[in-house]
Amino acid sequence: QGQLVESGGGLVQAGGSLRIACEASGRINNAHTIGWFRQTPGKERDLGDFVAGITWRSGRQLYADSVNGRFTVSKDTANSTLYLQMNSSKPEDTAVYCCCLVPTSGSRMWGQGTQVTVSS
Repeated sequence: QGQLVESGGGLVQAGGSLRIACEASGRINNAHTIGWFRQTPGKERDLGDFVAGITWRSGRQLYADSVNGRFTVSKDTANSTLYLQMNSSKPEDTAVYCCCLVPTSGSRMWGQGTQVTVSS
């Protein structure tokens, strides 16, 4: 089956930096894209806002307008890990960040998420 496990969330001051990670196992060879979504209270996980993603084979990066230029998504293929470097953080970046694997076939896989809180 496989799973996604996020880590690295925490509290950061506005303007600060944080890096979160998502370690994938099991279905990684079938991955087309792996990305980050963020949930705010009251939203279900699969209705979260897209933040950033990367195509697993080609490494093409995708960003939401709200984070473009501040966040950087990267991957460590050898360790099947996805990273999100968050710079110039803003209070509105506060959310649960969930990792999502979109396979070449089959259904999406989600991690449980990691809380990121940006204080003003």
